[in-house]
Amino acid sequence: MMAVGSPDLPVAREERQPAVPNAVLAVLLFVGAELMMFAAFISAHAIGRANMVEWPPPGQPVLPLESTAFNTLVLLGSGVAMRYAGRLYDDGKVDTSFKALLGSLAAGTFFVVFQGVEWARLLADGLSFRATPYGGFFYLIVGAHALHALVGLGAVVWMVARLGRNTLRREAFQAGRLYWYFVVALWPVLYWRVYL
Repeated sequence: MMAVGSPDLPVAREERQPAVPNAVLAVLLFVGAELMMFAAFISAHAIGRANMVEWPPPGQPVLPLESTAFNTLVLLGSGVAMRYAGRLYDDGKVDTSFKALLGSLAAGTFFVVFQGVEWARLLADGLSFRATPYGGFFYLIVGAHALHALVGLGAVVWMVARLGRNTLRREAFQAGRLYWYFVVALWPVLYWRVYL
């Protein structure tokens, strides 16, 4: 007779769920690394600005504060719509969640297009990334955010497509939502440091 707990007996394994889904953990790690990168950019910007006699330097265009403040509100609205979409999704209201997710996508797209128009206008007004640290820091920091926003929009488009077919898994929604929150929450900090 074998003793209970003997290595010869098959032991039923308990299915354990991770405390944080793998996709969400991956996004958290990525966001942590990106926050360090943006912290380095902001620190370099602060040092560069402190070493300039006048900011912005003479002959360089002033950044459009009011229109970019409005665009910041649009992006924050996108984050609110994403939050609403997530709550609806968690409650099983897929159709309404889909509409809220589309709203988040529309506001995020408006933000990116508006920023692109702003860049074109600033380039036409003579703001160059090579002329002074003022332009260089602007394009580096805002451009890095724009790249993250484009990636985020791609993720939201993917989420919309999957949700429209009712094949979006909860883990994927959580990961995409977390990344978009990062894009949305980072922008007001960059606006404050770069524009003001």
